[in-house]
Amino acid sequence: MTLQQLKYVLTIVSCGSISEAAKRLFISQPSLSSAVKEIEQEVGIEIFLRTSKGIVLSSDGAEFLSYARQVVEQAELLEQRYMNLKPSKKLFSISTQHYAFAVQAFVSLLKELNVDEYECTLRETRTYEIFDDVRNMRSEVGIIYLTEFNRKVIQKLLRENDLQFHPLFVAEPHVFISTDHPLAGKQQLEIEDLDPFPCLAFEQGEHNSFYFSEEILSTRTVRKKILVSDRATLFNLLIGLNGYTISSGVLNEDLNGTQIRSVRLRTDEKMTIGYVTGKKLHLSQLATTYVHKLKTIIADFGYPIIEQGDGLQ
Repeated sequence: MTLQQLKYVLTIVSCGSISEAAKRLFISQPSLSSAVKEIEQEVGIEIFLRTSKGIVLSSDGAEFLSYARQVVEQAELLEQRYMNLKPSKKLFSISTQHYAFAVQAFVSLLKELNVDEYECTLRETRTYEIFDDVRNMRSEVGIIYLTEFNRKVIQKLLRENDLQFHPLFVAEPHVFISTDHPLAGKQQLEIEDLDPFPCLAFEQGEHNSFYFSEEILSTRTVRKKILVSDRATLFNLLIGLNGYTISSGVLNEDLNGTQIRSVRLRTDEKMTIGYVTGKKLHLSQLATTYVHKLKTIIADFGYPIIEQGDGLQ
């Protein structure tokens, strides 16, 4: 097993396919496939599963990847320290539900990343796709929430995909409305107060289950509902149509502007917001730093951070 072979595996995971990885590595696809087969035979596991839709990491492959990443990172540190070699391009990806604090932590991470080159990906995406991204290592970290309503379904999905949920904080649900909304002057809202106004929600595609909704109380019947796919559109509709959405209450004026207000919603429901990782994976240095940034930002908003070891599986 060589360091170059380990880098091949990491590149394939980063690109999502052998053909794209071969282009990035400037080698032929058959040569790259052969190198992968050699390392699979040597270590005695199948790193990638070949399917009709392409390749995905096996459970053994996910564990192998975490060790491979650590070896490559340590080798690069040695090269930089003793051979004065230029650091390789930093790679990092996360997938998240539509949370301003997740974006804020990403911005903070990149601002402090003192390197000449990086290629990082922030996917604000559908709930089910977050699990798929982390399972197949398109993202190291996924950010979701749990409630009593969706907990059993989400935990089942975690188990089936060898994933682990690490709680960060418990949020009391808030309603996001525009500062000019008729309800903007209230300090707390009843759910019935919202009935006359359009409810805005993030669409979930083919996995459009109540359990995957980003908004709590998703089973409640509403008179007017608008589905959107991105946060900017949702905020524009909040302002333009006196709409509302229900979320964690954590807003950032630098990212979301000053026209959106967060108002506490009276409900017994709580949102446990946290991050998802591969159960057998060790986070890279960038991912570890990102999680630290998340905790710092959340604490700055006044939420106690949940500190526990294993998380939910």
